[in-house]
Amino acid sequence: MMAQFAAFWGLGGVVLLLASAVFRLTPLAIQAFSDKYEWSLYHWVTLVMLTLFMAYVEGYRAFQLGFSPRVAARARYLRGHRSLLHTVLAPLFCMAFYHAPKKRQITSISVTAGIIVLVVLVRFIPQPWRGIIDGSVVVGLTWGLVSLVIFGYQAITEERFDHSPEVSEENNKA
Repeated sequence: MMAQFAAFWGLGGVVLLLASAVFRLTPLAIQAFSDKYEWSLYHWVTLVMLTLFMAYVEGYRAFQLGFSPRVAARARYLRGHRSLLHTVLAPLFCMAFYHAPKKRQITSISVTAGIIVLVVLVRFIPQPWRGIIDGSVVVGLTWGLVSLVIFGYQAITEERFDHSPEVSEENNKA
């Protein structure tokens, strides 16, 4: 029972984190389209190009091909490896902040730190440019959120799930 809870808490925590970002950024993206801001052709071209770029790089490559299947696989891993620590920190476990190979941990923490820095920097960009950036990020995050829900469902319900949780052998003994 605790292992099932850990898997759902891990997936649910990551889904809530992504959904929170989408819901916080969407109004800022929409605000850029208000009558307060005048749009030129270069704004529209930037919006289209950046949105396509973020859909491919963030949504498809980063989330669908990497993050989402790994998070789902790590949630699945929790079902068979009971631990109070893993249960309590399941979302952090699923994002590979701990109990993962060093390279994966460093990558996960570095990417998260980089995202935090970018979020802080984008706050200083005036509209409509901030809305253009936020809107394209919302597209990538939404793609990631949908892929995470799909992979999560597959990981929890299907007999086989052919994605690695990236848990090193030495960590399996812990």
